[in-house]
Amino acid sequence: MAKLIPVLGSCRFANGGERRVAERLEDKLDDDYLIWYNVPVGQLQLHPDFIVFHPNRGILVLEVKEWSFNGYIQGFDRDTWQVLDTASGRVKCVKSPLDQARNYALQVIDCLKLDPQLRQEGTRWEGNICCSWSYGVVFPNITRKEFDSQGCGKVIESSRVICKDEMIPSVDSEAFQNRLWGMFQFPMRNKLSLPQIDRIRGNLFPELRVTSQVNLFGDEEEGDALRDMRVMDILQEQLARSLGEGHRVIHGVAGSGKTMILAYRAEYLATASHKPVLVLCKSRPLADKLASIMLRKGLEHKVDVRSFHAWCGLQLRTYGQTVPAQKTTLDAMFAEQVDAVIRAVDRRQIPIGQYAAVLIDEGHDFPAHWLRLVVQMIDPETNSLLLLYDKAQSIFQKSKDTKFSFKEVGISAQGRTTILKINYRNTRQILATANLVARELLSPQDADEDGAPLIRPMGSGREGDETMVIRLPSRVQEWQRVSAQLQAAHEEGFAWSDMAIICHYKNGCDEAKFEMEREHIPCELLDAKSGLDRVKILTMHTSKGLEFPVVALPNMELMPSHSFDESEEARLFYVAATRATHKLIITSSGDSKFMQHLAPSQLT
Repeated sequence: MAKLIPVLGSCRFANGGERRVAERLEDKLDDDYLIWYNVPVGQLQLHPDFIVFHPNRGILVLEVKEWSFNGYIQGFDRDTWQVLDTASGRVKCVKSPLDQARNYALQVIDCLKLDPQLRQEGTRWEGNICCSWSYGVVFPNITRKEFDSQGCGKVIESSRVICKDEMIPSVDSEAFQNRLWGMFQFPMRNKLSLPQIDRIRGNLFPELRVTSQVNLFGDEEEGDALRDMRVMDILQEQLARSLGEGHRVIHGVAGSGKTMILAYRAEYLATASHKPVLVLCKSRPLADKLASIMLRKGLEHKVDVRSFHAWCGLQLRTYGQTVPAQKTTLDAMFAEQVDAVIRAVDRRQIPIGQYAAVLIDEGHDFPAHWLRLVVQMIDPETNSLLLLYDKAQSIFQKSKDTKFSFKEVGISAQGRTTILKINYRNTRQILATANLVARELLSPQDADEDGAPLIRPMGSGREGDETMVIRLPSRVQEWQRVSAQLQAAHEEGFAWSDMAIICHYKNGCDEAKFEMEREHIPCELLDAKSGLDRVKILTMHTSKGLEFPVVALPNMELMPSHSFDESEEARLFYVAATRATHKLIITSSGDSKFMQHLAPSQLT
């Protein structure tokens, strides 16, 4: 069965004919086919009815016309068709459906020709794209006999048409596919590679491109984006385009693409809404990351991205409420701010329904009263909510604080929840290391659709270097080894900004910065936002939602801390370890229970 994007149940078909075509394409084509229905393409944002893509066959654009000769079609020639306008009862002239299909196809190919890596070189076809392409028309209400007897073949090539009796449910799959590929003049000479497939998707639909997190605080040139294009996984794209309306909850493991889906959804909703869209998360670095993505897309005035506490402070200031005074601790001040916003909303001094949609990343770190508050901010007319959740990454709340149902806080997502089990971020080796410490934590726990399940991650099969687990006699030698490993990674070709040192707590970050500067490693605390090519230093808590190709976890002799619950510490380690996409380096100058789980790759 082919992959239809969006999924059949989420498509908004203009008529029954388009639905039947979608059903037949999905059912009669094999699972390595991709089909996009009514998805805007390129700079002109044209909406072809269907784009059918196969790595061995090429790209086919189909125009669907639910016309018939039963009083609807009045006449035709090569350029125009005269059809009855059912609304006015008058006859109107429209462009030939084959010309429409051709124009859409040319728009598709023009998008792809902009990418030098998709153009052929060194052959007589130099300058053309690297795959075959064609176009055709589907008449779901006209039989082949009617098509021929009415003389349609004189104005539209018969080979470029599929008729009603050629797309019935019982039609042979091979015969149906032969009809499609009979529309091509030239066969494919070479099968497309996986990188080429991704580049085709990324050029046709730029919204699928993944913003590089290592350039989070800097500017990425368009040439860099084209050269090193990363795009959403096909299943992620299918989900993102198929979310539909109302309240939606996605339970996804670390590295499953939840944040990427949220960014796509925010862009989609912002372009379709008059009111602003609100995106909230717990940590400020993740909010900064999402805000930078919206800025790159020119949506900073339509999508308001903030950490939850920053949003609370803004609400109090915007609506003239008293902002609580500075307290002895930041947590106490934040708690008072939240209470002040809740009271002001209850008094109607802060209005509800301010946003066309609310999207929440790190929903597992939102206690019940936070969720209950932000749900009230959704405009009842749109009632659009997306909540991203991973119980295994809940590092800011105690387990007892997460025991509530979504219904209790006003989230109605029964029948609209999705589970993402595949970790695309980490290599098999990195994920295995994280699981060694967090194995018991990741024991699957089922829940009904009104609760939060605990999901064991499945690797995507991507291979990489073995995790380096290094034990050394002293803290000084440990920092020297960390700097040596980062230097080696830099010599391999990783930029300094590709790397992060993730420490247990803030005092470890200060120590790491001092030691790296002493070893002449360019570095900065994550909050610095300088945008320079430097190693980022941050805490395990602030690393949530971020990723870096190379990650060092120093001072592991400190985990688990005697001051905290061991399961909570294991959760924190799991979050930190899964920030690494290519290389993970773990160092220790002593022993601990967590280190006993990790077989050392080096002893010094």
